[in-house]
Amino acid sequence: MREHNFGSVSNCLDRHIAKHGNQTAIIHDSAMTGKVAHITYKELLKQVKTLANVLSKKYNVKKGDVVLIYMPMIPEAAIAMLACARIGAIHNLVFGGFSANELAVRIKHSEPKVLISTNVGFEPQRTINYKTIVNEAIKKSGINNDSLKCIIFNRPEGKPADLVSERDRDWNDVMSSVRDSHDCEPVEADHPLYLLYTSGTTGTPKAIVRPTGGYAVSLQWTMKYLYNIHPGEVWWSAADLGWVVGHSYGCYGPLLNGSATVIYEGKPIGTPDASEFFRIIHDHKAVSSFWSPTALRIIRQHDPDNKHATKYKSNHFRALFLAGEHCDRDTLLWAREIFAEKPVIDHYWQTETGTPITAVCLGLEKRPNLGPPGCAGRPCPGYNLHLFSSDPNSSEEEDSSSDELGRIVVKLPLPPGCFSTLWKNDQLFHELYFTRYPGYYDTMDVGIRTEDGFIETSSRADDVLNVAGHRLSSGHIEQAIVESGKVSECAVIGLKDDVKGQQPFAFVVLNKHEENTAAAEIEKAIIATVRQEIGPVAAFKKFVCVKRLPKTRSGKIARNTLTALLNGKAFRIPSTIEDPTVYDDLRKELTQVGYKNLGESSQM
Repeated sequence: MREHNFGSVSNCLDRHIAKHGNQTAIIHDSAMTGKVAHITYKELLKQVKTLANVLSKKYNVKKGDVVLIYMPMIPEAAIAMLACARIGAIHNLVFGGFSANELAVRIKHSEPKVLISTNVGFEPQRTINYKTIVNEAIKKSGINNDSLKCIIFNRPEGKPADLVSERDRDWNDVMSSVRDSHDCEPVEADHPLYLLYTSGTTGTPKAIVRPTGGYAVSLQWTMKYLYNIHPGEVWWSAADLGWVVGHSYGCYGPLLNGSATVIYEGKPIGTPDASEFFRIIHDHKAVSSFWSPTALRIIRQHDPDNKHATKYKSNHFRALFLAGEHCDRDTLLWAREIFAEKPVIDHYWQTETGTPITAVCLGLEKRPNLGPPGCAGRPCPGYNLHLFSSDPNSSEEEDSSSDELGRIVVKLPLPPGCFSTLWKNDQLFHELYFTRYPGYYDTMDVGIRTEDGFIETSSRADDVLNVAGHRLSSGHIEQAIVESGKVSECAVIGLKDDVKGQQPFAFVVLNKHEENTAAAEIEKAIIATVRQEIGPVAAFKKFVCVKRLPKTRSGKIARNTLTALLNGKAFRIPSTIEDPTVYDDLRKELTQVGYKNLGESSQM
């Protein structure tokens, strides 16, 4: 594809300046610091140009180089993203909840020329030292200090970070050393805009590559016709910028549309109570918002009668969108009651697609059919969606019947904005997504299609866990558990959770020399190691010690049967299981620690 002359940032910022330069582009609301800041398009462009000049002139960052960003929910994270895009650099924004180990993997795999971070981030009751994590991650990555330079933004609310000589520079110092001017670097439409690591990684890191041109087109279209957001209006995506929703609808989408985006640093509860999300909508006059179902469940759990939310009237509010995980019907109906029958819409998409696969397009219909609760809309334009076979593990290219479970696939070609490859791994890109069903993109999700064409997603077809909207690799958690030194092998599955959707649960086989160790000591060691290796985002707390795991004759652990057993669903024991009596042992071991409503098994 040929070059276009402007690039994404020109469309996000430059083209709005002449008529709307004094219009608000970013609203930063921090429940952690109690501060609110408004940044106009003119002010944002000035900062983006300055940082672009810093990267280009001071660090020799060129088109195609990678810049890693590790920051909390502050405007500087978005400024860094936009500055990279302005010079054709590829940004890799890493979610701030990840540990030094996870950050180290991304540093080693993406090989950034510059790393941009901060001194601190804030959570309720604690401060996170980002700079300490960065130092540890760089050391663990094996990258030489001479080959990676760091820019550190020192937030005034925290202690200034100690800078490593010859490697680290202060954000304000470098920003004041250059002019605030840098033209957009022309790039090809398929030039990579960013890398974003998916959590389905087992072994080799997996980072999707997002093409610039098609992504901008898709975001502009969805902001207008799907979300029904107009230039000048305030839109709020509650997702962290480190996730795909944050990239698409916390940063690029609203700015392409000429709207204002809210960057919120806080939680749905505890900052100070369950009214916080409603306050954001009220205070900033957001016309629509994007939440995760987990956020809704947490709010409902702490305020089931909606006493807190009624403190704020938001007559201007038009619609609430949900994604990141399947939203159960009860939660959806509760939300529609809270929002006075205004549309509350669940929709479905993936990191790989960058924009929704299925949805209800509010900008195309005055009175849209929202579909039955539990569904996530109909296929969006560009998505020729099929559901193959009633068996999610089948590779047969046969559409499932209405209301029958099937594997969700998309007939090629994919619409604009979808990922173009996996970073440094074209082979895995083709093998993982396009080999099982030739001519189709395999979402690796399962669901059903109603007679009216609405899609209800059910679950992942692989072993990725969805914890509070965060996709986490069970393989990564298993590896961390084994590294505790207490465990010889384990299997991590998803335990159904009414609030978080799922929570990781482990079946662990202890090392022989640990079998007589106090349970409290084992628990402390395992949980601490998972937190160290994966980060608090894993929310890992539950496990059971067992004598053995169910394995096939080829040595593979039958995780799907463990999931069914623990979640109280009937299952059939595969004929390939080496010793079917293992399930009797597991049932006893689970019952002894308080799990009673276990799934019934039968022989295949």
